[in-house]
Amino acid sequence: MADILIAGAGLGGLTAALALIQRGHQVRLFEQAVELREVGAGVQLGANGTRILIALGLEAEMLKVVCAATSKEIRLGSTGQSWPTFDLGETSVERFGAPYWMVHRGDFHKVLLDAVRAARPDAIQAGNGCVGFEQTESGVTLHLANGEQATGDVLIGADGVHSRVRQQMFGQGSATFTGIMAWRGLVPMDRLPPHQRRLVGANWMGVGGHVVTYPLRRGELLNFVGVVERDDWRVESWNEPGSREECLHDLRNWHEDVKTIIRNIDTPYKWALLGREPLDHYAQGRVCVMGDAAHPTLPFLAQGANMALEDAVVIARCLDMSDIPAALRRYEAARLQRTTAIVRGSSDNTKRFHNPAFGNPEGAAAYVDREFLPEKVKQRYDCLYEYNALTVSV
Repeated sequence: MADILIAGAGLGGLTAALALIQRGHQVRLFEQAVELREVGAGVQLGANGTRILIALGLEAEMLKVVCAATSKEIRLGSTGQSWPTFDLGETSVERFGAPYWMVHRGDFHKVLLDAVRAARPDAIQAGNGCVGFEQTESGVTLHLANGEQATGDVLIGADGVHSRVRQQMFGQGSATFTGIMAWRGLVPMDRLPPHQRRLVGANWMGVGGHVVTYPLRRGELLNFVGVVERDDWRVESWNEPGSREECLHDLRNWHEDVKTIIRNIDTPYKWALLGREPLDHYAQGRVCVMGDAAHPTLPFLAQGANMALEDAVVIARCLDMSDIPAALRRYEAARLQRTTAIVRGSSDNTKRFHNPAFGNPEGAAAYVDREFLPEKVKQRYDCLYEYNALTVSV
């Protein structure tokens, strides 16, 4: 069995650690944050992600914190008119063999963290992140922020969108501001009027922006994301606080239900959305990257966390091979085409969600009827949920 080093103890790094420990490997994670907790708000987990968590033995703990929304709908940002898109409840299990869950990032992270600690209590070193590495034909040495080193057989870079591992492997790369920024916030469901407490995921669409809302934590919270075309905020961070007043100003022409949600957010956070060209390699020798370190994506297909879970399981399966460089090449070959397609599909959804057709109810209805026909929805989404990282050829 291999001695595996993982840079980063976020959702992807923890899932990889758990999958590898369960397969008998020695695993050590190194995380720059002193306090192990996940910032942000909601995460959507499609069947391609939830089947992995169930296979890892996490279903019971996840069911304590998730919300299984009954359906998804499209709403017109100006009038609130709604159109159903697809069912997420029993239909997800019937069609794809696994549920669709919505979960607070912090709750999800804690489930993973507790599982890794239960499996290997000393696996995680917090407050000691990766600053670089070197490798030979026989091993990898990870250089840590406190000046120490750790040596193992494999290094997995799960250190996020600003990955030090990726930078050393492939250079800084270029990130292009999309001209779009997003507001994030959480609202206790009991602050909202009764008609807004439905356990439904909604995509509110409009000209030059869209709003996503869905329930979290057994339906106790509503997650809010407001995406607007605005070029004067370029900080790529999830924890930059803004104000309700600024958020309301950005969405001042939207339906009163959207404004009611914003007025009930304690602190809305804002972050700039940057686009990056997908990498054409994820591995070099005994080192690879995964998750946001490998394929950062815009959040318009709700697949960022799911891709990290998929990566984690495929890496674990490939590392059953004793030839580590060959194993990581197999991981790369298994993942590149899918993740690149998702990154590009997420970018394409910007045009679909912010279409000028949403400028009036008649144009919106015609556009939804054309672009969100059941067959078109299946074409765009079924390939996401049908994918099975547990069995895909490696």
